[in-house]
Amino acid sequence: MNTASEAPIRLAGRTLKKNRHICAFSNSREEQNKVLMPFFKDGMDRGEKVFHIIDARLRDAHLSACRAGGIDVGAAERSGQLEVRHWEDAYLKDGCFDGERMIRTLTEVLENNRTQYTLTRLMGNMEWALETVPGVTDIIEYETKLNSVLPNYPDPVVCVYDLNKHSGSVVMDILRTHPMVIIGGVLQENPLFIPPADFLRELRERESLKQAEHSTQMPSALSH
Repeated sequence: MNTASEAPIRLAGRTLKKNRHICAFSNSREEQNKVLMPFFKDGMDRGEKVFHIIDARLRDAHLSACRAGGIDVGAAERSGQLEVRHWEDAYLKDGCFDGERMIRTLTEVLENNRTQYTLTRLMGNMEWALETVPGVTDIIEYETKLNSVLPNYPDPVVCVYDLNKHSGSVVMDILRTHPMVIIGGVLQENPLFIPPADFLRELRERESLKQAEHSTQMPSALSH
């Protein structure tokens, strides 16, 4: 029997498969909303949970976009079907980013929602990584580790990145941490995706190399 959580889910022109950790690249908030709002509205229509983590400064604009996408925001928030959390209550809780804590938070959200909803459609706006607070540079490791957790859940998790705000090197690493990617408004399987164990090993090697370079530079610096 085909349950609601097993029914086909459409996003950005494609049907989602088993891998549902998705990176959504866009060049503007308008482009992002055009691609994602139909996906969220579809989830609402199917009685699923829609959970967003956003910049508090953009809350009004985000809710306006939800309304423009056909979502009855007032009713959905009152019922709990739509939940909008701010960075400070998730990624940047206590004024810093802790990847392990955030993975626990996402796991709790997905687990708790299962008692009432067949599926959660979760979206995180990732521009928090541009804030000047401790821990934000651990974003690549965090995204990598998510790939060891999210396959345990059928829920789509969409990480939204503005291509105009993140450096090219960060974008390339982010690309390699997501099995599915939205580019140019189209969802596609990511041929550059690297399994989490392999990428974590690469990140450790990078850090070791960086520390080795730093240690070789220190004596010359001290001689001056």
